[in-house]
Amino acid sequence: MKLLNLMKLLNLMKDKSPINQLSKNFANEKKNLQAAGITTWEDLKNLNDSEILLLIKKGHSSKRNLLRIRGIAILVCELGIEPHEAALLMHSGISSISSLVKSSPQEIVNQTGRLQRQLNSEFPSSVDLVKAHEWIQRAKFKQTLN
Repeated sequence: MKLLNLMKLLNLMKDKSPINQLSKNFANEKKNLQAAGITTWEDLKNLNDSEILLLIKKGHSSKRNLLRIRGIAILVCELGIEPHEAALLMHSGISSISSLVKSSPQEIVNQTGRLQRQLNSEFPSSVDLVKAHEWIQRAKFKQTLN
């Protein structure tokens, strides 16, 4: 069972799914990314800082938003989590694999729940202790590979 999960995780690290799930807050960035031929989470994850600066010069993207989107892409590709879950982590203050590893499941549930309450979200929190623990385990595994 663990070997199957390991193989599944390794396959998820090469996420070629399209980035069309970006929120409306990132409309300018999405347009500029697509114009530059960056259409998948994997492409976005692989952007370096100089490429981000070029995108800023060529369009109406902000550095802050592009860095956030790249952070979301890293979480999506490296941990195999859904884009909306990665965005929730990012906006909750858990913006990297290393910060995820340093967190406890309870801290993740608290931080994501707090953000959802601040946003007056109608939806119940999708992050529970089991899911948070799984994310931490994936992050720890990813760190051992590096």
